[in-house]
Amino acid sequence: MKILNKLWLAIFLLSTPAFGEEFIEEMDDIPLVEGAQQIHSANISFGNDESRFNEAYISSKKIKFKNVSDFYESTLPQLGWKFVGKKENSLHFERDMEVLDIALEKNKPLLVRVTLKSKD
Repeated sequence: MKILNKLWLAIFLLSTPAFGEEFIEEMDDIPLVEGAQQIHSANISFGNDESRFNEAYISSKKIKFKNVSDFYESTLPQLGWKFVGKKENSLHFERDMEVLDIALEKNKPLLVRVTLKSKD
């Protein structure tokens, strides 16, 4: 099943230019919302073949969290992520054996934490 999902994802990404060109480092299939940049010095990444934890921060002086929220709510389901819910200023997605959380840390300038981890 995972191989089929990855194959579908590869075909989709190669045939669809709608996501822009950048992806979040260490999260190869999570696109970076247009107007934001990743803070590479803040990346945390560890794990193995069975379990992983990745955390990244993105920032922008141009966009608001609403733009980030709208982008990921519409884009990630196309990449196989199921939107599970929204709590205050955070979004929660699940796919296979992974969870993805996108949370507002600060409004001005915008600072967003993106956490990808294996399910317990």
